[in-house]
Amino acid sequence: MNLKLNFENILFLDIETVPEVENFESLSAEKQELFALKTQYQRKEDITAEDFYERAGIWAEFGKIICISVGYFTNFKLATRNFRVTSFYGDEVTILEEFKKLLENHFNKPHHLLCGHNAKEFDFPYIARRMIINKISLPEKLNLFGKKPWEIPHLDTMELWKFGDYKHFTSLKLLTSILGVPSPKDDISGSEVAKVYYEENNIKRIVNYCEKDTVAVAQLLLRFNNQPILEELSIVRI
Repeated sequence: MNLKLNFENILFLDIETVPEVENFESLSAEKQELFALKTQYQRKEDITAEDFYERAGIWAEFGKIICISVGYFTNFKLATRNFRVTSFYGDEVTILEEFKKLLENHFNKPHHLLCGHNAKEFDFPYIARRMIINKISLPEKLNLFGKKPWEIPHLDTMELWKFGDYKHFTSLKLLTSILGVPSPKDDISGSEVAKVYYEENNIKRIVNYCEKDTVAVAQLLLRFNNQPILEELSIVRI
């Protein structure tokens, strides 16, 4: 596909989320009831809301963001092109405020785009919802109210791969495999993030995982445009 993109105008990103508290019993009685109602159609009859709580991180109403990794190209048209990656992690409010500051200071022009994998369904709305919950005003790039579809500054590598087939889901791991992109899933998987966070207290491991996903998204967009993928030496972690 020929997307005619200026890659230096794109901010690639990925987020990692976990349940807002470690255990179901730590929720208030009201929140427990609300979670049970929210998940009643996803759960099988023999699975309780408490048993299902390990998946709570996928809902912004019951989860929280523990890492946002971003990446961007510099000197894209030169042989010395670099892809710079950095992460915001730790306290959720701080993560969201720092991410917002990045958008407003460096990716605030009409030609700037945000890009992720399945990000239109997950990452972008999740970040926006958590900002509202935490009383943080939305940056322009996440405020979609009143915008026409072609005015929304978001790219989604999974949506691009669908080619209009809206029933089709392709994971990041599968897509990188078939397109010859180094796999980002060589340590942990998304289902293990909460365990690594709450039981191992190993945020650095999660940050590394999140940054690999961000790089993989950029690699996919390169492949979609028949551009050579990044060599490891071109990836600068800051």
